[in-house]
Amino acid sequence: MVQEKDEKARRLGRGIAAALVLAALALGGAVLWWLEAAPRTDDAYVYADTIGVAPDVGGRIVALPVRDNQPVRKGELLFRLDPRPYRAALDKAQAALVELDREIALTQRTVRSQALGAAAAAADVGRAQAAARQADDTLGRIAPLRGTGYASDEQIDQARTAAHSARAQLETARLEAQRAAAGVSGTDALEAKRAVLRAEIALARLNLDYTTVRAPFDGIVVNLKTAVGQYAQAGQSVFTLVNRDRWYVVANFRETDLAGVRPGRTANVYVLSDPGRTFAGTVESIGYGVFPDDGGNAVAGLPQVPRSINWVRVAQRFPVRIRIARPDPAIFRIGASAVAILGRARPAQGR
Repeated sequence: MVQEKDEKARRLGRGIAAALVLAALALGGAVLWWLEAAPRTDDAYVYADTIGVAPDVGGRIVALPVRDNQPVRKGELLFRLDPRPYRAALDKAQAALVELDREIALTQRTVRSQALGAAAAAADVGRAQAAARQADDTLGRIAPLRGTGYASDEQIDQARTAAHSARAQLETARLEAQRAAAGVSGTDALEAKRAVLRAEIALARLNLDYTTVRAPFDGIVVNLKTAVGQYAQAGQSVFTLVNRDRWYVVANFRETDLAGVRPGRTANVYVLSDPGRTFAGTVESIGYGVFPDDGGNAVAGLPQVPRSINWVRVAQRFPVRIRIARPDPAIFRIGASAVAILGRARPAQGR
């Protein structure tokens, strides 16, 4: 009886051990399947869209109502530069335009006077032409009467002299008319200058507007290390503005986990500062290149291959950009450590 009980106990033990082994294998397979179906990584960090806030014109900062790490709303004043030089440039350009308009008005009166003079000179040409024709006609009538007693030689000579004089006056009138016509100047050059001045006024007004810098979106001021009185250079960043509405988690997944990763795949992330809260996200893009640490780069046009052999091959990691649907600005900070878990991949649709 004792031997039978021992045999039963051994059989039961072997059955339990086999069952435990099978359960462990099943659990391990399930874990491997789950990790393959929904990969995760703790090599991730929080990121947000940022811009360097820089003025479009240079000037001394006269107002700086924001402070470091302060949230701001879109359109809120960030800082203001001294507007006096740009307001003076605008006033100068506007005054130059007023002066030019007066010069154009005076020139137009001069042009009208010149045009009247040219018209009078043209009329003189007409009168000289009529006088020349009349003198020629008179000479033509009395010249054949020479020797007939109806016209003396003196009368014929006087008629010939009058005809020559009339033609000379006609030529003089024509030259005077040409000179008068050439002297009519016009205002085309001044009108072109007016267009230049209007462009300068528009530019001066734009530069004056640029002295006021406002937030282009809802954001957070970071890396503010200046104060009122500092001279800001055009195009040089004064501080950084973080976009509060566009937060991401950049998760570095192993290349072996990228087979089913596509834009639009769901993901869950949490930040190590508050691991109890999970945030939903969506894959936006997958990185297409990283710099290899163990060779593969080119030297002088030739590929560089290391002579040592790594027997243990470590999978490369590629960044996956995950857009967070409803981030909490109190938790999300650029560079914060995060954990990303991808949702289960959808089965491929047959073609």
